[in-house]
Amino acid sequence: MIKKPISKAPPLTKTFILGQSRKLALISIVSFLLASQVFSGELSGSIGVELRLFPHAALLETQDHTVDASIILEPEYFHEWDNRRQNIKFAPFLRLDQWDSERSHFDIRELTWLKAADEWEIRVGIGKVFWGVTESVHLVDIINQTDLIENLDTEDKLGQPMINLAVIQDWGTLDLFVLPGFRERTFPGQHGRLRTSPRVETDQPVYESSLEEAHVDFAVRWSHVIEEFDIGLSHFYGTNREPRLVFGLDGDEQPVLIPYYDIINQTALDVQATFDDWLWKLEAIHRTGQGDHFAGLAGGFEYTFVGILESAVDMGVVIEYLYDSRGNHATTPFEDDFTLALRVTFNDTQSTELLGGVVFDRDSSAKFFNLEASRRIGDNWKLELEARVFSAIPADDIQYGIRNDDYVQLSLARYF
Repeated sequence: MIKKPISKAPPLTKTFILGQSRKLALISIVSFLLASQVFSGELSGSIGVELRLFPHAALLETQDHTVDASIILEPEYFHEWDNRRQNIKFAPFLRLDQWDSERSHFDIRELTWLKAADEWEIRVGIGKVFWGVTESVHLVDIINQTDLIENLDTEDKLGQPMINLAVIQDWGTLDLFVLPGFRERTFPGQHGRLRTSPRVETDQPVYESSLEEAHVDFAVRWSHVIEEFDIGLSHFYGTNREPRLVFGLDGDEQPVLIPYYDIINQTALDVQATFDDWLWKLEAIHRTGQGDHFAGLAGGFEYTFVGILESAVDMGVVIEYLYDSRGNHATTPFEDDFTLALRVTFNDTQSTELLGGVVFDRDSSAKFFNLEASRRIGDNWKLELEARVFSAIPADDIQYGIRNDDYVQLSLARYF
């Protein structure tokens, strides 16, 4: 058990720290608005409200709420010059949550300068990079840290400081990354739902490297399209974005989970093949440094029925298999699971879309149901619906602590 006492900050210090965080968010947003006026460029983004409804009572007294509201601001400024060979992009993010102080947070998702030439591009700043092809999980996506307080699907990411050089040749694109500065994973706070029990103590992380968050990470990826195949081969060395959670004690001698960040090597392959209405997908990794070496994969297909019943509606069927060689010792719930999903695209003027599916564990009766739907309202509004349901989660499953946290979420955003 790790015990790393932390000093208790007096109320004045806590207020000061929270005030400084809000001040940083305010300064960044004001700077963003001023920049959009001083420099010619494109100002866009959205502001919205989100409402989560939990039909079941929480497992813990500190989570005593069934309705959670929040406000989200996501502006973006983009400016390009030099015959479109240079550009800057600034995309801050702000959420204010009703209950969870950890979910109320500010982040700079992107703040980058990019210079492009005929055979190379260089990007410097705080950026976002996505790797992956499968629907259920993104095993190979490792550059950015997951912003877990945003959503369980791990698709929301924190901005990552980086220097990225892309060499563009006939034989493919070679991306080289220097990542100077680690971002810790976010977790729900004491009053938040969808959190572990005991909670994750983010104030006392432990690092394998003595440099801690100052450790410089490196990554390289080759990508190329060969006929019907879109291929990516990558390697990452540095601080693992996915911490191991070990038992410890907080400053009040209460049990908590402490994030432990290993130094890892990860080699990965992602492939997508397109054959008419078929999409075949594969992501595979081999990782060392996080305990024993292990392998993971996610693969399957998506077949689209185009214009069903002679209408404009397309319907895609997704089937994927998820595997982790660590079995019951995996840090993910998807170690031997199947995903079955249905994607419906209405191809209407409101861009109505729906994705629903279930992930079921082959070793137990556990199931995870998911529904996502969206529709534009007029030219500037968008309505989104999301639902997550946990069914028959056994006591030894990593999701057991959130078994009562089924929810339905409604979001309404105004785009500008």
